[in-house]
Amino acid sequence: MEVKVLFFGVLADVAGTSVRHYGDVGSTDRLMIRIQDDFPEFIHYNFRTSVNREIVNGDVLLNDGDEVAFMPPFAGG
Repeated sequence: MEVKVLFFGVLADVAGTSVRHYGDVGSTDRLMIRIQDDFPEFIHYNFRTSVNREIVNGDVLLNDGDEVAFMPPFAGG
């Protein structure tokens, strides 16, 4: 089982990439644990999570091929 993870804004800077793949994660909570293991400073940022382009709250079950995005607040003008 593998999910595609997209990092936006400052989170891409923290991760050093805008795309990464993770295997063997069954939920967004377990994915977050793996990401925090890889990038401990991730916890210092506010962000929203989406699964397959839908904003989610709380722990969401993931399936093979899902796309998870971590998005910090955006500003525009």
